[in-house]
Amino acid sequence: MRIKTTREKRILYTKTTVRWILYYVLILLFFTILTSGTFLKPMLLIPAAMCIAINNDIMASAFTGAVCGFLTDMACGRLFGYNAVLLTVFCAGATLIFELYLRNKFFNYLWITALASFLQCWLDYKFYYQMWGYDDVERIFYNVTLKVWIYTVIASVFIYLIFKLIDHFLMPREHLTIEEAITAKRTTRM
Repeated sequence: MRIKTTREKRILYTKTTVRWILYYVLILLFFTILTSGTFLKPMLLIPAAMCIAINNDIMASAFTGAVCGFLTDMACGRLFGYNAVLLTVFCAGATLIFELYLRNKFFNYLWITALASFLQCWLDYKFYYQMWGYDDVERIFYNVTLKVWIYTVIASVFIYLIFKLIDHFLMPREHLTIEEAITAKRTTRM
């Protein structure tokens, strides 16, 4: 294991701080977009929370999921904490799945995000519309809920690209020492 110098630690802390500031600036931007306009717009906070969850540890992703869930509750006028619990569970689950089973690839992110956003939209429909037995409640599912889900999946592609760009420049990388590089080069020659 290599001991990091003071300069390397300072660069690591600076990059990490800037990365998290950019994450939360984007989350606030997505919250602003979510609160403006009509009801037929993508739930941008779900893909953003999933992007953060696939690249970070479980505590950071659960906290970010809770923050995005509370912001979604405020934007959609839902029971305070409903979406926060859902997104916390989704983000923690996504972090565990990506740590244990999946590689950090675009298609893995896309289907996890599509599944999480569909579950959120479907549970929202079940608890806020179908449960109360309104007339023609299926029209809400087909005309609003499914459209919001499709818009969310499409928007998740662009959100992934934005977060991938941030992670490319600001994610800390492990460096090899000279001894590790020499031994790695020797083992590849043999």
